[in-house]
Amino acid sequence: QLRVVESGGGLVQAGGSLSLSCAASGRNFVIWAIGWFRQAPGAEREFVAVSRRDGGGPLYADSAKGRFTISRDNAKNTVSLQMNSLTPEDTAIYYCAASPADYALERSRSYGYWGQGTQVTVSS
Repeated sequence: QLRVVESGGGLVQAGGSLSLSCAASGRNFVIWAIGWFRQAPGAEREFVAVSRRDGGGPLYADSAKGRFTISRDNAKNTVSLQMNSLTPEDTAIYYCAASPADYALERSRSYGYWGQGTQVTVSS
């Protein structure tokens, strides 16, 4: 069993930055891929980035490349998402989730454990 909790959302002006954190409780954190997804009002949940398990490198959605950075601290059981150059289009609820998989990590169905989400609002 694994529990993940997001923190760090808030309101920021366009062009600004925010850092989100995902804290996981449970054993063997290193074996879990930790992904970030977001869902804007009226839209489907979409993949943002993932820190792959067992030392695998990160993957990013095209919308996140060059602006967002995902990092992982296995000693603290946390994964962070640094978001820079934010635009109003980044406004959404951001969720972190855990998956034991090595592939299809852009798909929400690959994840079995989800947090409650944290709101990110970017004003123009």
